[in-house]
Amino acid sequence: MRLDDLDPSGNVSDQGSGGGGFGGGGGGGMLGLIFGLLPMLLGRKMGCGSVLLIAVVGYFVVSSGMLTMGGPVSAPGTSQQSSTGNVACDTQEELFACRVLKSTEDTWGKLLRDYRPTKLNFYQGGGQSGCGPAQSAMGPFYCPSDEGIYLDTSFFQQMEKQMGAGGDFAYAYVVAHEVGHHVQNLAGIANQVRKLQAQSSQTDGNRLQVAMELQADCFAGVWAGINSDRIEPGDIEEGMRAANAIGDDTLMQQAGRAPVESMFTHGTSEQRMEALQRGIRSKNPSACNYLQGVQ
Repeated sequence: MRLDDLDPSGNVSDQGSGGGGFGGGGGGGMLGLIFGLLPMLLGRKMGCGSVLLIAVVGYFVVSSGMLTMGGPVSAPGTSQQSSTGNVACDTQEELFACRVLKSTEDTWGKLLRDYRPTKLNFYQGGGQSGCGPAQSAMGPFYCPSDEGIYLDTSFFQQMEKQMGAGGDFAYAYVVAHEVGHHVQNLAGIANQVRKLQAQSSQTDGNRLQVAMELQADCFAGVWAGINSDRIEPGDIEEGMRAANAIGDDTLMQQAGRAPVESMFTHGTSEQRMEALQRGIRSKNPSACNYLQGVQ
């Protein structure tokens, strides 16, 4: 995806390295933690306004105060670096994410009246958000309390090496998905969903959460479709591989569990791919009507 001509967004910060993370950057560490937690995490209802993405690129876990998902680099497979002096956008991975954010700001600023940009907060290992501690094992997430996105760019390596879902467009999809949650928050959709979930059974609450995640996927697709002039050959395939890798059914199967629809919180691989494609084809947020009647 060609974004080199864009200046990076100014709505960024870098917390640097922090403590309190779950650790586990290697093959068995991250996935072992995720899959070990699945029996406890899958099917939990959304807490104080946020979904926690715990797997790679797209898997979200309903948690207390966060909405999460994944991200892109300028050169797939590049080794991760530590930011020096906690300056945002000072590595290839961060710079790419900062340019993706700038592109989403330009796009949603034209689509929505009075659009207020989110802030992208980088951290390494562990950090702090308005929703509580940020830890690498959570994956990228959106915190509605401070309207910020939190990202440890080592997640991009995990996408590529552990999920087979690398590529710059796949990483951009992660950032754009989190921006989609920000759009839901600004529009009042997220708050309405939380209110409905508080009055619903766990199964019905999970269905609402799936609709919320699919809409964020679709919003990411709208951004990509509007910026189709920047898409290069193979980009869409990268996005589809990422969406496929983060479906609830795929993740459950990888964890050695039979998929149980009532426990889905982010949608199947097929649903996530369809949602992303719908946004790309339509280029229209109104087409992302997974939560029609909730606003």
